[in-house]
Amino acid sequence: MPPGDTPAAAAAGAQSRAERLNTRAAGVVALAVLCSRVLGLAREQIFAALFGGGRVMDAFTIAFRIPNLLRDLFGEGALSTAFVTVFTRTAALEGDAAAWRLANKVATLTAVCLSAITVLGIITAPWLVAALAPGFDPGKAVLTITLTRVMYPFILLVSLAALVMGMLNARNVFGIPALASSFFNLGSIIAGVALGYWLDPHFGPRAILGLAIGTLIGGALQLLVQLPALRQGGYAFRPDFRWREPGVRAILRLMGPSVIAASTTQVNVLVNSVFASQLGDGPTFWLTVAFRLMQLPLGIFGVALGTVALPLLARMAASGNTAAFRSELARGMRLAFLMTIPASVGLMMLAEPIISVLYQHGRFGARETAESAAALRLYAIGLCGYAALKVLVNAFYALDRRKTPMVVSFLAVGLNLLLNWMFTLHFGWGHRGLAFSTACVATSNFLILYFLMRSHLGRLESRAMLALLWRVALASAVLLGICWTGAHFLLADWAVQRFWPKCVSLLLVIGSGAGAFFLCANALGIGEVHEIARAMRRRLHRAA
Repeated sequence: MPPGDTPAAAAAGAQSRAERLNTRAAGVVALAVLCSRVLGLAREQIFAALFGGGRVMDAFTIAFRIPNLLRDLFGEGALSTAFVTVFTRTAALEGDAAAWRLANKVATLTAVCLSAITVLGIITAPWLVAALAPGFDPGKAVLTITLTRVMYPFILLVSLAALVMGMLNARNVFGIPALASSFFNLGSIIAGVALGYWLDPHFGPRAILGLAIGTLIGGALQLLVQLPALRQGGYAFRPDFRWREPGVRAILRLMGPSVIAASTTQVNVLVNSVFASQLGDGPTFWLTVAFRLMQLPLGIFGVALGTVALPLLARMAASGNTAAFRSELARGMRLAFLMTIPASVGLMMLAEPIISVLYQHGRFGARETAESAAALRLYAIGLCGYAALKVLVNAFYALDRRKTPMVVSFLAVGLNLLLNWMFTLHFGWGHRGLAFSTACVATSNFLILYFLMRSHLGRLESRAMLALLWRVALASAVLLGICWTGAHFLLADWAVQRFWPKCVSLLLVIGSGAGAFFLCANALGIGEVHEIARAMRRRLHRAA
């Protein structure tokens, strides 16, 4: 401690440094995730242009969703979250050597278990497709089964990649892991299109098999690109089958509840798929397009904040620093709201021209644009809840209160089933009802967990949260006005505009709205805006 510093001042200085590092790391992750989301968007644009928005892409979407859901259950959701929590705690309390030994045991266990699950999934693909897409006709179902079997090993590759990402994040390495999914998108685009052209130059139904094989190649790249950084950190994999140890048991205990809690979104999307498969050709892919666009700001801000917050919150919980834990958690949620509320407004106001610019090419036509935009507007209602949940759920895991999100997620899945039936079948809203149901469930899930966390911690800086929301609402009203004006003047004829004039007009409206929002937020004294601005200035200064 420097001479003259009091313990309180030293603690405050340490917390301030942690906040600066956390903001900087979140910025790195946000930029990397932005790159990944843009490439993911490009991937779907290319696939939509080549195959349209009908039965072939419905089959590919369901086939990819099955291993993708399991990846979220066992890999990037439950395993990664539980592993980071226990690995960080082990490194803090027992040292790096013990943490690396734990990593070897978990990597071996993951490879063995997910290899078995992959084999089982390939065998049972016909029953899985029948359960998840009961509305598909026989020809569409056969194509889906074939694609499912080809892509099932994806779960093994990407779950191992998620485990490596967890090791690097726990060692405060965030950039490379966040960029890894960009390599997945690049690999799946380049290899998928090349193989598809080789199988069928006209990109008929047979060519979709090339996209499935390209997905596996992309998953392998996502794993391989992270390994050099892990080796530089001092890790060398050695198979270790001694799984009866406290660290492994702790991860498995965390995984059990978080298999459900951390993947509520994917489970609900899967439930939506069952309903969408009965609505004819197209709704399954229309919902995927809308969900992808909703996930763009969610991935940039919500995932970045959640990824960076988990190791920090785990360290604070392990050291018993409740005040710092409470402050960092509240701050993470405020940042999530600040960044996603204006994004929600923009997506709802500009849904049609956004999807038209991004997707309306080749075989993806005006009808597909209108149907996808209708779903996007309703998905966007739940964007704020999704983003804040990324931070809040990780806080429960850091406190080892894993059962709470699990119980709440049970309620969320039940509520989603009820709302799906009510909006889609009873009210006849079709795929729009599925999107609105998902948004309602995400918001309800966040509100329940927020009040439970507030009850556990005694307080959660709710007054500061409400003050921020009020100011963000005022700034968002200005944003809404600009978007409305742009939609009724610059983009009034978006349906018949040529691509480049429409693209320029859309970018002008988005840029004007975003600039006005942050100017208003700054004038209203939102402190988090200054924090983001300082972090950006520091990064630009270092780059210069």
